[in-house]
Amino acid sequence: MLLLMPANSLKALFLVGSVQLNLPLYCFCFVIFVAVVRMDWAFVNRYWEKWACNNVGSDGQPLMAALLINYDPTGPSRLLSTIAEEEGIEADPIEVGEFVNFIKRGNYQSESFFIKSNQYVVTSIHESWFCGRCMNTSKPAGEGAIVYKTPSFIFLTLYDGSIGAASRAMAAVDRFAWQLERRNL
Repeated sequence: MLLLMPANSLKALFLVGSVQLNLPLYCFCFVIFVAVVRMDWAFVNRYWEKWACNNVGSDGQPLMAALLINYDPTGPSRLLSTIAEEEGIEADPIEVGEFVNFIKRGNYQSESFFIKSNQYVVTSIHESWFCGRCMNTSKPAGEGAIVYKTPSFIFLTLYDGSIGAASRAMAAVDRFAWQLERRNL
């Protein structure tokens, strides 16, 4: 696409292939915004599929579930966070909303959060991520959660086990989060 804009006009001339479009400048800005969002979303979706099949599952994978939530902390309160991707878990939008509110409040040390019927207490807090352990698990080795925040997403992962499992889970989370942060997502 080629953009030609006369200096004395608020219109932009698009040349798409051999078709010429004469649109107001605000339409051009919207077209560019939509193109960037679609390109980024296509990347996130493609990378999620590749990452999830190698890291989320029951047999030998480091994570038992992963959830990617659209999140804009600077957006208006009426803008609801949505489930972008999920693997190994069927998230309820109402529960996701409560979890996002927990994130917004930021009282990690004094509150706990719920994922499905499990209650998690935060055990360690870092700059852009925190870890939690399940308080009501029936599994002998326990269960844990890793929550990673990027500018556009909240990335929630669940794993079974203790220290070794937590290390493998964090490595898997870090690989995905690095790709998001590399693109400022």
